[in-house]
Amino acid sequence: MKKTAILILAAGNSTRMGEAKQLLPYGTKTLLEHAIVQAKNSIAEQIFCVLGANAETIEKTINSDLVFIHNKSWQDGLSSSIACGVEKVRLMGFDAILVMLADQPKIDTAYLNLLIETSVEYKTKCVASDYGTRNGVPAVFPKTYFKELLNLKGDQGAKNLLNATDEKIIALDAQDKIQDIDTPEDYARLLKK
Repeated sequence: MKKTAILILAAGNSTRMGEAKQLLPYGTKTLLEHAIVQAKNSIAEQIFCVLGANAETIEKTINSDLVFIHNKSWQDGLSSSIACGVEKVRLMGFDAILVMLADQPKIDTAYLNLLIETSVEYKTKCVASDYGTRNGVPAVFPKTYFKELLNLKGDQGAKNLLNATDEKIIALDAQDKIQDIDTPEDYARLLKK
């Protein structure tokens, strides 16, 4: 079976939220802890988490044996966190990397497993989440894409890769699971449900 790592991106400084959203309470955990639990319960072989802003504070609150990767260039945006994480993970023999965000609490273990299982079936293709109008993360990238991920720039993440018009992308319907928590209003809506 294909060997897959999960890379949780949690390096941003939560400017629109006004506080470290990674540490916001969600159920009995924080948003980041919730993402970690979903990842750890999946069929992935290893979990990594990219931290940047507030890294020391965040890392102290996480009681888990995952591997933290520190992105010293986190201000350069999402792409720098992906590249930083892939740089560390790519040399460890993984066939694929599943990139997920710490601020999408509706993403659960079953959905992560579906992404991984689909990527095993389609070994040379990216398996992305279909947001309705575009594709995004969580997404699985086979190692043939690692070089492209290392060369990403700006705050777009892997958006262009995942929305290529060719047949290299498998998109899974994730519309009911995609709810980014970026603002106090987003967080309030999450807690009401």
